[in-house]
Amino acid sequence: MKLASHHWMRPEPLEKTFARLARCGYDAIELSGEPYKYTVADVRALMDKHHIQCWGGVTIMVGDRDLVREDMNIRKRSIQYTKDTIDLIAGCGGKIITIVPATVGKITSKASPEEEWKWAVEGLRDIRTHARAKNVTMGIEPLNRFETNFINNHKQALLLAQEVGDDVGVCLDGFHINIEEQDPVAAIRAVGSKLTDFHVADSNRRPPGEGHNDWNAIFKAIDATGYRGCLTNEVVVPFDRTPVSATRSDKSAIEGASAEDLKFIADHGTDVLTDEEFERNVRATADYVKNWHKKNPSR
Repeated sequence: MKLASHHWMRPEPLEKTFARLARCGYDAIELSGEPYKYTVADVRALMDKHHIQCWGGVTIMVGDRDLVREDMNIRKRSIQYTKDTIDLIAGCGGKIITIVPATVGKITSKASPEEEWKWAVEGLRDIRTHARAKNVTMGIEPLNRFETNFINNHKQALLLAQEVGDDVGVCLDGFHINIEEQDPVAAIRAVGSKLTDFHVADSNRRPPGEGHNDWNAIFKAIDATGYRGCLTNEVVVPFDRTPVSATRSDKSAIEGASAEDLKFIADHGTDVLTDEEFERNVRATADYVKNWHKKNPSR
C-alpha cells in the first residue's frame, strides 16, 4: 500500500513539507491545487531530493473558483484554473486529480439545481478532454453539507462522473462519508472500481484510530474494490480555543503564508499548530495505516 499526504493543511514552504513526509515514511504527495505558487521544476527537485513521488493533486476551491457559479466568467476561469492544476500534476508525474466542483464554504446558491448540474457537466467535460491528453485521471469528491451544497454523497458523485465520461471516477474521504453516508462501508463498495483516491481522516478529522470510524471495515472494503492507488492523509486537527485544549498555535512555525491561506485552514476548524504537534499527527496516520497493512497483508 502506497501512502500519500495532502499539504494544504499546512501553508508552509514545500521544502519543510517534503522533509516531514520523508521523515514520517510517506511515499508520495498529493499537491495542493495552486499552480501559480509552485513550478514543476521546483516540485521535481524536492521529489528527487527527498525520494517522494507525486501521486496527484486536489483543486483548492476558494474565492471565485467555482464550476457551478451563476456568473459565466467565474465558471470559465475555474475551468482554466483546473486545467492549469492538471498541467502542474502531469508535469510532476502525478496520476490523478481530485475535483471539488464548487467553492468550499458556499452552502447556498442563486442558481437552480438543474442549472448547477448542467454547468458542472459542461465544465467537467471540457476539463476531462484536457486531463485525458495529460494522462491524468479525474475523480469527483463529495464533501459534507456544511462545506458545500453541491455533491455531498457517493451516489451524486457517481452520477456526475458517469455523465462526464466513462473514465471519470470518485474520490471518497473518511471524514465526509462518516457524516453523509448512511453506511460508509457500503458507499465504498458501491463506488467500487470507480474509486480514484481515498482520503484518510477519522470521524473527527483526526488521525485514524482517534475517532469512531471502523477502519478495519473501511480498509477491507477499499481492498475489495481492487483499488491500487495511494491512501492519502488529510488529517485536519480541530483547534480547541478553550483551556482543555491539548493543541497549541504557533504562527511563527510557517513562513510566507497568505491571509487567504490562513483563512482557508481556519475555516476548516484548525490553526497553525506547532511543528511538533503537526508532525505527530502526520506520523500517526502513517503508522496506523502501515501497521494495519502489516497485520492484513492482502496485497
